[in-house]
Amino acid sequence: MSLRTKLILYLIGIHLVFAGLAGYLLREEKFWLLGIEAFFVLSFAVGVRLIQHFWVPIDLIRTGAELIGERDFTSKFVEVGQPEMDQLVRVYNRMIDQLREERTRLQEQHYFMDKILTASPSGIITLDFDGKVALVNPSASRLLGLAESAVIGQSLDELGTAFARALHDLVVGESQVLPLQGQRVRCHKAQFLDQGFPRSFILMEELTEELRLSEKAAYEKVIRLLAHEVNNSTGAVNSLLHSCLNYKGQLREADRGDFENALQVASDRIDHLSAFMRSFAEVVKLPAPHLQPVDLEALLRDIALLMRAECERRNIEWDWDIQADLKRIPMDENQMEQAFVNILKNAVEAVGEDGRITIRLGKLQDRPFAVVEDTGAGIAPEVAESLFTPFFSTKENRRGLGLTLVQEILSRHGFAFSLESPPGEPTRFTIRF
Repeated sequence: MSLRTKLILYLIGIHLVFAGLAGYLLREEKFWLLGIEAFFVLSFAVGVRLIQHFWVPIDLIRTGAELIGERDFTSKFVEVGQPEMDQLVRVYNRMIDQLREERTRLQEQHYFMDKILTASPSGIITLDFDGKVALVNPSASRLLGLAESAVIGQSLDELGTAFARALHDLVVGESQVLPLQGQRVRCHKAQFLDQGFPRSFILMEELTEELRLSEKAAYEKVIRLLAHEVNNSTGAVNSLLHSCLNYKGQLREADRGDFENALQVASDRIDHLSAFMRSFAEVVKLPAPHLQPVDLEALLRDIALLMRAECERRNIEWDWDIQADLKRIPMDENQMEQAFVNILKNAVEAVGEDGRITIRLGKLQDRPFAVVEDTGAGIAPEVAESLFTPFFSTKENRRGLGLTLVQEILSRHGFAFSLESPPGEPTRFTIRF
């Protein structure tokens, strides 16, 4: 029962009691009895009217509260000419205007932020109070390799990838450069306040291209400096060595052979050093690719034929998984042949003996791809971080420029690539054309 009903029942009750009492006391005085009864009726009517007037502000407050509860900030009240009511109406209308403006401003900010997050090349992950993923933008979804629906509501360490686990282990305020499929991603974890409580977010920025260009500038400078100094020295030394050969006739017959052999060995070493420096210079002087339509499968089968003898000696089998008939792809055939030779040579060396190399060609979302897969021992995580770093090699007496050259060729062509070695699975080098 509402308070209004209770008040009206109270008025009815009290007036009935007094009416009954007056009727009993004035039953002999008909005139006074009628007058008293008329007064009670008028009093009751005035009381009900006062209750109704008293309840108008309360109804106004209740209606306003319902509108606010329904998030209706467009409805406003009209002044009725009563000072108290009009003041309440003005306060409510002013509050509604402010709420509507604030909601509009927040909606515009939310829309703007949503557009920024969607278009941002940086990956952004927002966590809820329990450490579950509450928001992931398209760039972060791409880096994680998972659809947004598969990430929302999950803890990062539940996503099943080494990269996601590394993100989960980040400490607030910490920045790390993490490896990801042959790339490097700078990740930073920070906090913001939501309703007075801290929540975490992770910002991810791909550094692969930035670092590649920085490293390229550094090793180009080193190689040019070395090539200049070595070529200047080797040219002069080689000239002196050949000049010295002219004096062999002045030596005794017994010493002449040793003298000739010593000079020839020194000259050969000079030639090897010059060739060695030229191989370094190839990375620096790599020309822009001359694009022509190339039959990718034919190119790879020619390289496989080139390596067949070595693979037969090592008992390595080749499998071909042609999932789609690829049209001719624009590329520089000579450069791409050099890149695939390096990739397949690494695969052969990774397998060692008694293994398998798989060449997979196909299309993903109308985009051609090639995968070189080997059953070798895999790549250790600490090695994977440095594979594309110039002069880094896990093999003795190697220059560490094979994958650097591959990276340079593929980057100049604009082909995306990745090198993955999941634990317990084959190592895959993927190129997306």
